[in-house]
Amino acid sequence: MTKKKIVLAYSGGLDTSVMLKWLQEQYKSDVVSLTLDVGQEENMKKIEEKAWSLGVVNAYTMDVKKEFAQEYVYPAIKANALYMDSYPISSSLSRPLIAKKMVEVAEMEDAYAVAHGCTGKGNDQIRFDVTIKALSPKTKIIAPVREWKFDRHGEIVYAKEHGIPVPVTVDSPYSVDQNLWGRSIEGGVLEYPDKMVPKEVWEWTKEIKDTPDEPEFITIGFEKGVPVSIDAVEMDPVSILQKLNEKGGKHGIGRIEHMEDRTVGLKSRETYECPAAEIILTAHKDLEKMVLTIHQMLTKREIDHKWTVLAYQGLWVDPLMQDLDAFINSTQEKVTGWVTMKLHKGTAKPVKRNSEFSLYDYNLTSFDINTKYDQGDALGFIALWGLPSVTAWNLKHVMQESELEKQEQKVITPSKTKKANSNL
Repeated sequence: MTKKKIVLAYSGGLDTSVMLKWLQEQYKSDVVSLTLDVGQEENMKKIEEKAWSLGVVNAYTMDVKKEFAQEYVYPAIKANALYMDSYPISSSLSRPLIAKKMVEVAEMEDAYAVAHGCTGKGNDQIRFDVTIKALSPKTKIIAPVREWKFDRHGEIVYAKEHGIPVPVTVDSPYSVDQNLWGRSIEGGVLEYPDKMVPKEVWEWTKEIKDTPDEPEFITIGFEKGVPVSIDAVEMDPVSILQKLNEKGGKHGIGRIEHMEDRTVGLKSRETYECPAAEIILTAHKDLEKMVLTIHQMLTKREIDHKWTVLAYQGLWVDPLMQDLDAFINSTQEKVTGWVTMKLHKGTAKPVKRNSEFSLYDYNLTSFDINTKYDQGDALGFIALWGLPSVTAWNLKHVMQESELEKQEQKVITPSKTKKANSNL
């Protein structure tokens, strides 16, 4: 009798390696592994070989870097996506793509269930589960970490007992997630907010003391809100992200360490490396300032925030995302041009920019008195612009003065009070 199948999102790390064996034992099912290359810079062939060695009945390895960059990262760039003004939601963006591919493989393999390595305390479980439920409501979702009683040490012991090679030890308990848009590091001493992040945690970015003394200038070309070139050389999305990660990391750009509010209600100390994200988002926002009106920018700031929170909280399939995308894409029609960035000692700053759709007009803005701007018009504008504020301020002070006069009239001197009492 043929066993039922479970499709496991397999990374080759501690959690998914342990659960591959655990699923076989606990669910008496065959396991099909699925490994996606989203730019994590790992040996995909070795990961697949490891899956075969652990007894999978089939193993899928897919290169989805291009799809990830175009369909998930680029929309995030248009939305200036920074969760809590710090995190470029790198891991958040890959989850709906992985969930989508899990459902596709489950259909091909006629699997009754899919499984992922998320814990019951994190955000990823929401991102996977919501997307899977939307795309394939009848598919069973298994999250072994929410069922078993292992702690981190217990997983390592289980792995050793079952002959599972893992890249994590008791002495180095970090859990790492990487893709084209960033690198997330969790576990170990990082779970203590009052302790400094150890130097060995950082891999993509150099210490400031080890970065070049001279700044580097790069020009990023944008077309309708997304990067299309570096230094006037057109490049595909994957190459752009990879190149800027390398350049940014060399200058110590992209280190993020902050306190974060998870969707499940917990606070956590999070550590990321996102060189390309910091460079691109900074350049993108600078170009938007040049081509969008202040009204567009103020409204877009609110829309961007809503978009980012939805993506972070795992609601990629919510209809509101499509609504927000429609507005954001409309604003990006004229976000075309270039921005020159100065990379130096951990910072990425815009120093030049240009666009054919620029709203900047030298003849209007220049201090040269011979411009077409009639400065005398400012008098009427100021009078009308400040009218509500000036009126409110004056009314407030008139009322205060009136109240003060009333209080003074009510004051009774001590001598009059004494005389009045003596007549009783």
